[in-house]
Amino acid sequence: MSRFPRDLKATAPANEQPTIGIIGMGLMGSMYARVLTQAGWKKIHVCDRPDRYEALKEEWADIPAVTAFPDGYGVSRTSDFIMYSVEAEFIDGVVAQYGPSTKLNAVVAGQTSVKAPERAAFEKHLPKDVSIVSCHSLHGPTVNPIGQPLVLIKHRGSDEDLGLVENILRCFGSRFVHLSYEEHDVVTANTQAVTHAAFLSMGTAWASSKAYPWESGLYVGGIETVKVNLTLRIFSNAWHVYAGLAILNPQAREQINQYAKSATELFKMMIEAGTASNEAEEKKLRDRIEWARKTVFGETIGHEGQRRPILLSEHILDRFSLGRVPEGTEGSNYRPNSHLSLLAMVDCWAHLNINPFHHLSLAATPLFRLFLGVAEHLFLSQSMLDASIHSAIYDTWHRSDDLEFIVAARGWSQCVQFGSFDVYKKRFDGTRAFFEGRFEESGRLGSEMIKTVMENKVE
Repeated sequence: MSRFPRDLKATAPANEQPTIGIIGMGLMGSMYARVLTQAGWKKIHVCDRPDRYEALKEEWADIPAVTAFPDGYGVSRTSDFIMYSVEAEFIDGVVAQYGPSTKLNAVVAGQTSVKAPERAAFEKHLPKDVSIVSCHSLHGPTVNPIGQPLVLIKHRGSDEDLGLVENILRCFGSRFVHLSYEEHDVVTANTQAVTHAAFLSMGTAWASSKAYPWESGLYVGGIETVKVNLTLRIFSNAWHVYAGLAILNPQAREQINQYAKSATELFKMMIEAGTASNEAEEKKLRDRIEWARKTVFGETIGHEGQRRPILLSEHILDRFSLGRVPEGTEGSNYRPNSHLSLLAMVDCWAHLNINPFHHLSLAATPLFRLFLGVAEHLFLSQSMLDASIHSAIYDTWHRSDDLEFIVAARGWSQCVQFGSFDVYKKRFDGTRAFFEGRFEESGRLGSEMIKTVMENKVE
């Protein structure tokens, strides 16, 4: 049971505050330390790998509230609330090393994106007198946490323990979502696994083609802006941010496999329908897309009487384009395309019987919200969807790009099925290298786009 008052605040005197420990000072650990110190928490003990101790001391030397330790032993022995901010791949080894040193009656949390390995590590290595109230901020370290979902998992402990964690983390301004370990992994698989796979596949396809799509004038503006900015946003991060979720979560592996399967089958149907204007095959493709649309979005095309659309107008999205947005389709290079990545996404959701709007209201990440937004934008506009299908069947200019996307999607699916972090890292870093030098501008525009769309300022 927590020995701290129920109404504990960061404004309390230092001697009445809990000591907060963070093991793992990567981007998320550092973000947590920064927000907590800015809120007024005065006793924060941190550590990273022993070889980073001197650099960590220097980095936080000017922040009196933060004390750097050479390893996790000191953090575990002295902290009342301890958060493991380490990669899911390594959580068992790190908890095995430092968990037995945990302070009596402390509360322990993990910031991993996959909770099954974290739960196993905590149950195996933590003393029985330690409470487990875990957490996970469903956003990246560069996203403003205000209003974002922050999952809390009271796995082993009292309501007072949960209250302590809520009091400490309330300064993030995030929206608490209370789940179990099992529910967390289902939600994160449904909201992140396929979304990441789609953007990873797009990026790898562009890298394989040695082309920046926003420079050709063919993939610029509107929902293309979302695709480009979010793909670059993913590849600007470290590979391990996505690898653990994809490889260690069985449901994520299933969904990534279905996404590659959906993309492949739709592409084959497009080719068959376009061969000698095969009307029967064209109807088969249209029927499949219509089935997926009805399954995911319901019977009615159009936004009238429905929920407020996620995306803003394409005119507003154009402000965040990396490339020059054509003034009009006539006389420009801009042409409709198949939007295969979006067709495959909705087809995947339909085959897996996933209702993305349920997760949108529960614990959606900014990336999931935006990708669902562009899918909704396409599928609930009859004219856009018809143009996409027509282009998929009769246009050949983008067929080589679609083929590269199929190869990339299948490659990422196979990579995840192999379960190799090393292969995942090589594949990710190989694509990332192609976009080096492009991340600063896209990061700025992407952040502005996310902020604008999340606030949903419809003009």
